[in-house]
Amino acid sequence: MSTPEHMSNQARLEPLTPDKAPLLTRLMYRWAKRRFGEVPEPFAVYAHHTRLMVANAVHEGLLQNASKALPADVRELAVFWTARTVGCSWCVDFGQMLMRLEGLDLERLSHIDDYATSPLYTDDERAAIAYADAMTTDPHTVTDEQVDDLRRRFGAGGVIELTYQVGIENMRARMNSALGITEQGFGSGDSCRVPWAT
Repeated sequence: MSTPEHMSNQARLEPLTPDKAPLLTRLMYRWAKRRFGEVPEPFAVYAHHTRLMVANAVHEGLLQNASKALPADVRELAVFWTARTVGCSWCVDFGQMLMRLEGLDLERLSHIDDYATSPLYTDDERAAIAYADAMTTDPHTVTDEQVDDLRRRFGAGGVIELTYQVGIENMRARMNSALGITEQGFGSGDSCRVPWAT
């Protein structure tokens, strides 16, 4: 399958090909391909530092399993907003796939700029997106009132989960953007590009 034009950008570090990867990395590539349909390009770029790639994969798995305090739509919309604000097209693309797999309404994303007034978003979703925006703005603009409101909505554990998810997405998005990693076709369901294919 040919690479769509919007995926023609090259990462600043080439993905590590399976033939150059150690056994553990190759096994992780197989797991990722089974899980997502294709090896995520950040995974293959991070593979240049095996121990950090493994640490990242373990952390992401633990984070997914631990993130149960918030409704999925609240969490995923806040993460999506963060990726979009930072400008990571890969994160936006992958995030859309995750939302689709969660059974969330992707049509609403085309109206996310109007989240504060759109009837397509609940008050809880609006509060979470506004918090993600305040956290991602540099310097951040989070207020005591905002955190108090989120605590009333989601509890202290929910505030921590939301803060952690937005913070981690800032890290992911900034890393991927710095490394020149762009969308791979997960959001459209077209995840046919192998990162190391020519």
